[in-house]
Amino acid sequence: MKTDKGSAADTRPSPRVRPALNRTYIAAAALALIDANGLGNFSMRKLGAGLGVDPMAVYRYFRDQEELFDGIAEALFDELDVDSLPWDDTWRAVSGQYCLRLRDTLLRHPQAVSVFATRPVRSRASIDTGVRIIELLQARGFTPTHALQIARCLREFTIGHALSLAVVRLGSQSRSKKPAPESPAYNVLARAADDTEIDEHFDIGLTAMLDGFERLI
Repeated sequence: MKTDKGSAADTRPSPRVRPALNRTYIAAAALALIDANGLGNFSMRKLGAGLGVDPMAVYRYFRDQEELFDGIAEALFDELDVDSLPWDDTWRAVSGQYCLRLRDTLLRHPQAVSVFATRPVRSRASIDTGVRIIELLQARGFTPTHALQIARCLREFTIGHALSLAVVRLGSQSRSKKPAPESPAYNVLARAADDTEIDEHFDIGLTAMLDGFERLI
């Protein structure tokens, strides 16, 4: 039987080609490294090793580690896919979905929540979204000042919740001093904590905020 050597060669897997370095790719690689090893174990040297380049190559795209962390915050924001929010729906629907997406995105990266929480996101996508939210709220009857205040309140509430829950998921709950049910110290607070999940208050808090904002119109 005749063998088609050319066809056999064509089926061999090609060597893996590393994508060309750019800010987006480097920020994504840094986020993946933080996800895997924790923020405290991150270094530019380890990032360079993960990228397969000299660490100094990263500094051609980011001035320093703080600027790189700005890029990570931008990468996290991009995960929200804000263009697919229900922009034609009510302001409550848009605001609620935005907060839920922000919370869920951050909690997919608990090791990196503090990176997002400690810096403004100045990407074009983030700025455009901020403008879009303010315009939406204005169109529904809020003043520009109230619209900005509402946007800030919702963002800070969501990030704070995600940061608190990330800390729990990263181990603080294992150090809880809550008394056991059979203990004499088991009180109504401990009982209430046993009857709810650590993250169940997000929805009730978000609803209360949205209800309160409606009074500003």
